[in-house]
Amino acid sequence: MSPLETLTDPLFRLPFAAGLLAALTLPLLGNLLRLREEWLAALGLAHLSAAGALGGLGLGVPAIAGGPVAAGVGALFKGLAGARGNTAYALMILLGWSATLVLAASTALGESLAHAMVDGQLYFAGWPELAGLGLFAVLTLAGLPWLMPRLLRARFFPEHERANRLPAWRWHLAFDLLVAAGMALGTATVGLMGAFALAFLPAWAAFGVAPGWRAGLVVSASLGLAAYLGAFVAALALDQPFGPILVAALLVLSAGARFYGRLRREPAGAG
Repeated sequence: MSPLETLTDPLFRLPFAAGLLAALTLPLLGNLLRLREEWLAALGLAHLSAAGALGGLGLGVPAIAGGPVAAGVGALFKGLAGARGNTAYALMILLGWSATLVLAASTALGESLAHAMVDGQLYFAGWPELAGLGLFAVLTLAGLPWLMPRLLRARFFPEHERANRLPAWRWHLAFDLLVAAGMALGTATVGLMGAFALAFLPAWAAFGVAPGWRAGLVVSASLGLAAYLGAFVAALALDQPFGPILVAALLVLSAGARFYGRLRREPAGAG
């Protein structure tokens, strides 16, 4: 089967579309997480969502619903506690990891389901995953123009909110919940490490190569989409699991972009 036939095969249309939405939106959120020095949020919320998905399945709740609920509770607790930085998300990683393993050992299908959440189950994605990611993409693309100026101002002029008595908790909490939903849906679609890589690696590359904020958004989204398209075709052609191929593609493209950015800056620094 040729790459074009793979992308147009009815069996893979829904998974391809669902993953494509994750590959477009998660890198954009990753830029803001890196700006806030909270890039560990992606991994912490992914672990919580994996535990929530398994716990929900044990209660008869679909994984696509259990994951976002657990990640949303974690983000809500972090926001109401006023926590900033990566410490809260490191605690989420430990809690989610331990809960996932305990739940996996406590149910008959838990171990296989846990492996599916970690490795990615993109080719089994259907209408629920596509609908969830479609709604998330709409909310993200509609909400970021409102959120980004406020989050940028909070990062570079933190005293502005206090001096003007602005309700800053609203946009900080809104962003935390948006990230929680994105990581939960991404984990249920491309796997825990795949979702983390989409949020972390393109933004890491963009911060090293882009000349400005808007260019950084374009670079990160482009890297996410390019890696996803290549990984989708390669995983099918080579008969390999999708998650590891996606992470490998993101590593190669993002490291290459960082290296290119470094080479481009060196002549200017030497002069």
